[in-house]
Amino acid sequence: MKTLTKTFRMISGAAAPIALGAAALGVCATLSPAPVLAAPASSNAAKLDQAVKALRAITTLKADFIQRDRNGGQVRGTLTLKRPGRIRFEYEKSVPMLIVGDGKALTMIDYEVNQVQRWPIKNSPLGALLDPSRDVAKYGTVRDTGNPDVISVEVRDSEHPEYGIITLIFTRKASAPGGLELAYWVALDAQNTRTTIQLSNQRYGVAVGEDAFRWKDPRPRRRTH
Repeated sequence: MKTLTKTFRMISGAAAPIALGAAALGVCATLSPAPVLAAPASSNAAKLDQAVKALRAITTLKADFIQRDRNGGQVRGTLTLKRPGRIRFEYEKSVPMLIVGDGKALTMIDYEVNQVQRWPIKNSPLGALLDPSRDVAKYGTVRDTGNPDVISVEVRDSEHPEYGIITLIFTRKASAPGGLELAYWVALDAQNTRTTIQLSNQRYGVAVGEDAFRWKDPRPRRRTH
């Protein structure tokens, strides 16, 4: 249970009172952000506008993902996203866990121990992707990568540091919505737990039914008298 709960914490950045080990960190070398460089404000404003438009242009998204940790371990799975606010992280068969977001909360279903846990999306860095009220245009800051084909947007709410920080990395791709493809994100929660989720095989505009965000409750039913 400790490992699976840690996996949920790493995905969501949720601040939960659970004793955990080192968080995930792993970025594809070709996409790693370079040290922050000075750039004209007008240029950064244009890049932020492009990134925001690209996010808003996504209706549905399916992708494979790799979640890596500092020790070189990794977990693979499939991500399904449907705006506004719905997401599903389905892990490989060796990981008996499912994470589903409904726009308000992230729910972790642990089929190994038949437990269910929920965290508010708005209280986690992942809220930048899923919380309709979190405005990336308002809270986002472009961090120059030194590569014109890579845009890095750091999203943080200075009035709510407990929400953590998420850095969204986009690469230019003509066939992606808005001409930018979300390649990966790096989340940093209030406890300084760091996570990287790298996406691949992104498919946009695919049919996604509402049943994709339903889940089977593994908890035994209580008898009523």
